[in-house]
Amino acid sequence: MTEKSSKSSSSKLSANELDIIKTKEPLFGLMSRKVTGDRVRLALESDVNSFTKRPHTPQYKKILEARKKLPVYAQMDEFLTMFNENQIIVMVGETGSGKTTQIPQFVAFSDLPHTKGKMVACTQPRRVAAMSVAKRVADEMDVELGRHVGYSIRFEDMTEPGTTFLKYMTDGMLLREAMNDPELTRYSTIILDEAHERTLATDILMGLLKNVAKKRADLKIIVMSATLDALKFQKYFSIRSNTQAPLFKVPGRTHPVEVFYTQEPEPDYVEAAIRTVLMIHRAEEPGDILLFLTGEEEIEDACRKIKLEADDLLNQDPDSVGPLVCIPLYSSLPPQQQQRIFDPPPLSQSGGPPGRKVVVSTNIAETSLTIDGIVYVVDPGFSKQKVYNPRIRVESLLVSPISKASAQQRAGRAGRTRPGKCFRLYTEKDFMKELEEQTYPEILRSNLANTVLELVKLGIKDLVRFDYVDAPAPETLMRALELLNYLAALDDDGNLTALGSMMADFPLDPQLAKMLIVSPEFRCSNEILTITAMMSVPNVWLRPANQRREADAAKARLTVPDGDHLTLLNVYNEYKNNQYDKNWAWNNYLNSRALAQADNVRSQLERTMERFEIASVSLADTKKLYVAIRQALVNGFFMQVAHREGEKGNYLTVKDNQVVALHPSCGLEGQPEWVLFNEFVLTTRPYIRTVTEVKPEWLLEYAPIYYDLKTWPDSETKRALQRAANKKYGTTYSNASGKRSGSSSKSGTPDARETKKARK
Repeated sequence: MTEKSSKSSSSKLSANELDIIKTKEPLFGLMSRKVTGDRVRLALESDVNSFTKRPHTPQYKKILEARKKLPVYAQMDEFLTMFNENQIIVMVGETGSGKTTQIPQFVAFSDLPHTKGKMVACTQPRRVAAMSVAKRVADEMDVELGRHVGYSIRFEDMTEPGTTFLKYMTDGMLLREAMNDPELTRYSTIILDEAHERTLATDILMGLLKNVAKKRADLKIIVMSATLDALKFQKYFSIRSNTQAPLFKVPGRTHPVEVFYTQEPEPDYVEAAIRTVLMIHRAEEPGDILLFLTGEEEIEDACRKIKLEADDLLNQDPDSVGPLVCIPLYSSLPPQQQQRIFDPPPLSQSGGPPGRKVVVSTNIAETSLTIDGIVYVVDPGFSKQKVYNPRIRVESLLVSPISKASAQQRAGRAGRTRPGKCFRLYTEKDFMKELEEQTYPEILRSNLANTVLELVKLGIKDLVRFDYVDAPAPETLMRALELLNYLAALDDDGNLTALGSMMADFPLDPQLAKMLIVSPEFRCSNEILTITAMMSVPNVWLRPANQRREADAAKARLTVPDGDHLTLLNVYNEYKNNQYDKNWAWNNYLNSRALAQADNVRSQLERTMERFEIASVSLADTKKLYVAIRQALVNGFFMQVAHREGEKGNYLTVKDNQVVALHPSCGLEGQPEWVLFNEFVLTTRPYIRTVTEVKPEWLLEYAPIYYDLKTWPDSETKRALQRAANKKYGTTYSNASGKRSGSSSKSGTPDARETKKARK
């Protein structure tokens, strides 16, 4: 809309309305009328904040001038008209359009959620984006973060009940809220952002919201994306009279980007990436660089190498190259360190060339965050993706090629401030012929156990006929139902049990939730709570490339030979005994950030346990305590057990018979016959990680239905279990399995009691 048309519109306001706008209630005095772009603009220009009723700060005016230059701001009238007239909108906004920060604000002005005691939710696939965008929007609205504008991520809630009206949150958090409030009555508008990433939670939310929209005509839904198959989503959201949802398009504020490809495929993309960054630093005009890599370890290693090389260049030829600062970005970094990506580049040294900033990031920076000043993008063409194989029940994070849509998004990051360049470290032929058009939906490549539990808690029983955007493979659903049934979260008819309902309320994987809930029966719930918290945060061990021997020695001092889970408990207890001292953590090659996070997670889980009256208990005898902890672990992870074949043979996973090896990071003493593991990882070979020794009789006692030997094919594992059964129970097990295999060996064991309770 042009300035001229804006003025002509505003002249239609009555003198009385203009008086209201100029006084202390610039927007909300007009609540009886539909809020138009003119009214919103007048409210924004007012000296008084519409939400806090306080005068605006000088910083507010400065930020507002920058907001006015965003493409989406120019289309405010068009958006508000469409928003007022439709229940569901599909919106495609190119990189840099301002959709993530501005659209929720336009909605807040139009919807006035706080006047109805409701909220506007804007979901993000990543916690980093939810936190950083919430902070930016709080600054733009001139309000306090955590009060009027807040965020909610797993294990952290920065909102104030009754005051917060605009909430940024991860898609998983909104899904969890839906379990206790299926119609999401707290919200007047829900915005699903970055829908093109097709995360598991976003896909499930789309199905739920489509259903809720049919019941709640007052609920408005906006599906936003940077690159999206818009027609598919417009058709999917046709909920009334078969009319498809309207499409709202916003152009990006981008300059032309020149794309370069390699002549031949690169054998080592990390080395090629580092080489390309240094070439840009030496030869290209001033401007910051964004390099995409796949994970924390790779990023930290690349940052170190780039910095060393750049410092050498600066020392050798200070007149040709300026200083360079290298900033890592990945999801487990603390917020204050993530904010460093917005710092200005270093200043030139004594009249030499200007400095340059290099941000080395995972695909977080692809769409979720916009970093001004980026002129050069280096794209190796890979990202880490979750891949689940239901046949062998293994979920792995694998480095996989990105899609064409992701490649375009990455390139677009170079053209934000001026014409830029994108260096793709793969051939043009590979881009055209090898890359998929869109990112493969996560729902088609994930373990769905957690999702199925959430859906059943939401009251959705027919999982096959649920309205998915893309339906998962039936085998994946069956594997999820099988696991939940063995855990006694679902009964044989697929109904939620009392135990399952409790498990669904814990923000944990089902196995961890089950283990935590039954742990008081073993009198070790305090310790299991600690172990669960430590397993819910990034790796706590540091192993710098130039100090590996020292790091390994420090780890050995803290290792408990019976298992890695007990080692994690020991590490936390030592951290606590040393007054949560960062220096102690640093001296012992431990990640103090991850330990602090584990302490926070532990506190939150403890509150959930108190809500369900799950007792916090411990055994005084350390030897008995360690046995009890390992028994409690079996209650959750009995399906993740491996048996050693022969004296020094390979391990085979039970039932699936996958050949695996103990991961090099494993601290177990020797090679026990039976081990329980937390992770199956595929790197140079299949490994099991976070491993603890268990006894075969515990498997028979606490998971008798899963270890019903009558159903097992003949194998060395079966014969070993039969020997254990005979030793423990005598001749009743001599025919592979007696009555005990179908019911608990001791009717008073926790698993038996929980299962009986659940099946009632």
